Amino acid sequence: QVQLVESGGGSVQAGGSLRLSCAASGYVYSLSNNCMGWFRQVVGKEREGVAIIYRGGLSKYYADSVKGRFTISQDNAKNTLYLQMNSLKPEDTGMYYCAATQRREYGGRCTDAEFAYWGQGTQVTVSS
Repeated sequence: QVQLVESGGGSVQAGGSLRLSCAASGYVYSLSNNCMGWFRQVVGKEREGVAIIYRGGLSKYYADSVKGRFTISQDNAKNTLYLQMNSLKPEDTGMYYCAATQRREYGGRCTDAEFAYWGQGTQVTVSS
């Protein structure tokens, strides 16, 4: 059974930084074929894909709203996904979820619909 557990959320003032972690267990799929990512959800808005990592970490995608401020990375030895968030803005506030796909072969960058496994989320609140 795949489990994704996020941590590292909290409250911070605008301009500050946070580092989110996602510990994965029971994930038996090849990282070379699959994607892992961070999504955020704000009440009343659609869930947004913030950052995606795939091809075993060789490729990364960032939403325009976080480019240059957020960095996604993974430590395969620790089965952990990270999201370093710098220069945080109030509009970054939301519940952040870690997610992973379950492909059996490589197919390029994953679509949002392919993310089959989700964590419980960690809240990030940025005050002005």
